[in-house]
Amino acid sequence: MLYDFIHAWLAEDIGEGDHSTIASIPKEARGTAKLLIKEPGVIAGLNVAKHIYELTDTKAQIQWLKTDGELVSAGDIAYIVEGNARNILSTERLILNCMQRMSGIATKTKTLSQKIAHTPAKLLDTRKTTPGFRILEKQAVLIGGGHNHRFGLFDMIMLKDNHIDFCGGIQKAVKAVNEYKIAMQLTIPVEVEVRNETELQEVVNEQGVNRILLDNFSPNQIRASIQMIPSHFEIEASGGITEENIVEFAESGVHYISIGALTHHVKSLDLSLKAIIH
Repeated sequence: MLYDFIHAWLAEDIGEGDHSTIASIPKEARGTAKLLIKEPGVIAGLNVAKHIYELTDTKAQIQWLKTDGELVSAGDIAYIVEGNARNILSTERLILNCMQRMSGIATKTKTLSQKIAHTPAKLLDTRKTTPGFRILEKQAVLIGGGHNHRFGLFDMIMLKDNHIDFCGGIQKAVKAVNEYKIAMQLTIPVEVEVRNETELQEVVNEQGVNRILLDNFSPNQIRASIQMIPSHFEIEASGGITEENIVEFAESGVHYISIGALTHHVKSLDLSLKAIIH
């Protein structure tokens, strides 16, 4: 799947040809470049860069100086590549775009996951990802020490507020899901989002639900609500969770904390590919 994405991304960027490079660089010219890290963080996407080089220049020689998930500082060099000069230039932006975004996500994830490391709570991403780039954004969360929620709409049944409202209530929605799972012979887990204690009590009374999502509950509300929830349910908190209050949420007793901002509101890590002139 990754190779398919790389082909599409290269086609998007290069199109009929990298005219700047073709016009100025001889076809057989060799070159050397280094990936320079320009600010501290967690490096991610080196494996993606490796796949891009393998796909576009099988003769490229790469000296890997860092590994995915490693803490890095400004001035560090992630790798040095020696290969076809045209290819180094034509793939430069794709590699930087992937690695800068992934490193930004990994850095943010590491910061938040370390804050709650003293609790059992696991930090989750969401589906709030860039279309066509989800596989790498979720990989970056793992590299940063977080965990993946469902990858898409196919690997978990998640009844959110709109599902419940359109269906006519929690009881009807859960009943329909249980019947659907039997008919389709599905074994995927079921999660239900609740907005208040009334909805929470409705879910607790239903069969077939694996996880309850407490949406926009405060830490104090979560502590009170947990007393209502039997131990066989997993409990997830989401909504209004920030770097400033995540510890309080993690200490409230939930099993999971999901934060969409891990992927949809993140600053890319500043990286640069620089030619090495011998």
